[in-house]
This record gives sequence, C-alpha cells and structure tokens, in this order.
Amino acid sequence: MGTVETPTLTLAPGATLWRGKLDVEAQRALLGEVLARVDAAPFYRPRMPKSDAPFSVEETNFGPLGWYSDKSGYRYVEAHPATGKPWPAIPPLLLALWEDTTGYGAPPECCLVNLYRGAAKMGLHQDRDEQALDAPVLSVSLGDAALFRIGGTTRKGPTRSVKLVSGDVLTFGGPARLAFHGIDRVLEGTSALIPGGGRINLTLRRVRPK
Repeated sequence: MGTVETPTLTLAPGATLWRGKLDVEAQRALLGEVLARVDAAPFYRPRMPKSDAPFSVEETNFGPLGWYSDKSGYRYVEAHPATGKPWPAIPPLLLALWEDTTGYGAPPECCLVNLYRGAAKMGLHQDRDEQALDAPVLSVSLGDAALFRIGGTTRKGPTRSVKLVSGDVLTFGGPARLAFHGIDRVLEGTSALIPGGGRINLTLRRVRPK
C-alpha cells in the first residue's frame, strides 16, 4: 500500500500520530485518486450556520455520505450540493488505511476533503455530527505542512500544537473522540505535491452505528 512502519506519537489519550505513514509514492497515488474524484465532485466553499459566512477552506466529499454546512446547519447529505450527484467512492487506499489503523469493525461512510490555500484555517471544533461516536476519526495530510492543535472535550481546556506534514496519518477516538481540534495555519510552499500548492486533508468518519 506504500505505508511505512514508523513509531507512533500519542498526542493525547486516544489520539495517535503516525509520522510519514504514507511514503512519497503512496502520497502521489492517493493524490491522483483524489483529483480524479474531484473532477466529478468539485470543491465548493461551505457556509457557516446562522451567519452564512463562507468557510476559508474549500471542501468536497467521497463515500455514501458527505458532511455539509450551510446557513441551516451542519449535516450529512447523500449528494453533491452543486451537481446533485452521489459522492464518488472512497479511494481503496484510504479504506485499507482505515482497516490498518482504526481496528473498527465497519467501513467509513464519509471522507471529507478539505483544501487549504493561502490564509485558510480551521478553528477549534468537535466532530460531533455522527451517531457512531464509538468509531475513531482518521485524518490524512497531503501537501503543505500545517500547525494542528488538539485539546480536550471543553473549548477552554489546555491544547497541544504539532506540525503535520505530507504523509502523516492521525487517528483520534475513545477519550479523544470529541476533543476540540483545528488548524491554526498552513505553512505555504513546504511541499510541491499538490498542483497549485496548498494542503489537502482527508478525514474519514463512520456516521451511522455499525
């Protein structure tokens, strides 16, 4: 699969980081799978609930369900908001990675794809729109490095910051499943992997109970 056996780093109880889990060849192969699917399900800019302000990141999804945000709130939907078509399938490499790292007895149902360019960032938040909170979240970094921040289950609790680079894989579940986390900033120009630059983050989630 192009994965590398590397030591793990525990960021918090339940949050594990595999440094360089995907080698360069695997990163390129995965990026090719992602960009092919983006042709069918193009990036769009979601909007914040209530304020209707646009996100600084662009998004799309793969899998049976896609995470979506607009003025009416956060939710999972079965079709792309612009094309009206079902989301493309999750790349097999990511499904294999899910089995390899999570040990969860059911496949992910959503792969949220975030594209960070320029000053794009993601404020501290919880992934709590899923019913299957017993399933961990799996995150894969491609492209430019980013400063990732993770805390506890309260917004005002202490946090830890770590730099994520292309090929890094992170899981958080158990006591860290509802940890607040976000991206403080992307370090532009630290990778030449993505055409046009930037960072792509792939987040796999199980939405419904197995």
